[in-house]
Amino acid sequence: MKQIGDFLLNGFAIIDNIYSTQEVEKVLQQIDQTNSEKETFRKSGDLFAIRQFLKEVPAALDTIINNNLKSILTELMGDKYFVVKSIYFDKPQTSNWYVSYHQDLTISVDKKVSLDGFGFWTLKQNQFAVQPPLEILQNVVTVRIHLDDTNENNGALKVIPKSHLKGIYRPENIDWTTENEVTCNVSKGGIMLMKPLLLHSSGRTTDNRQRRVIHIEFSNQELPAELNWAERIKLN
Repeated sequence: MKQIGDFLLNGFAIIDNIYSTQEVEKVLQQIDQTNSEKETFRKSGDLFAIRQFLKEVPAALDTIINNNLKSILTELMGDKYFVVKSIYFDKPQTSNWYVSYHQDLTISVDKKVSLDGFGFWTLKQNQFAVQPPLEILQNVVTVRIHLDDTNENNGALKVIPKSHLKGIYRPENIDWTTENEVTCNVSKGGIMLMKPLLLHSSGRTTDNRQRRVIHIEFSNQELPAELNWAERIKLN
């Protein structure tokens, strides 16, 4: 599959038609039926989000991990991959939510321990996050499942191709004389594959269209024995 090669080279790829209209509507219905009063839900005028999405909406797992997605993940990671993080984002039609360029440098874990190479610990809503050694981040594959058509007018991601190859790459150090910016338009039912170290940002909604995305991170690498992935879900 050409997109797999693009992903490995550029740090991202867009693949359409992973989910049917019926599958997308089924997942949206399951989200609507979920109790949104829990602390893992975030609600504001600019954003509605569900952290630990697959644990909060477990009914959606079978639809999301369909044969199309399994085939892609197996090609990238073999057959021992598992979920390590999942979030649902709903950027409403009137959202002014803007996210500047950044890398995804942390993973979610079950506790705080002292380990070489693990630092910058945070705790939010009883969830520990830590920046791990680069090889762990380099092994993660992020899948962004688009439940709406997404383009530059309703908050599509903008990325800098191949920036994932440069290790920790601070936004203030971006050299715009050599770097290119690409807007990642994705159709409803399509996915975007992304490396966590890829520099990415998203803009405000300007066309009064909603943008709903499920962000899932996968790995096939276990953490040191003292530490566990907080949201580990075995799939095989």
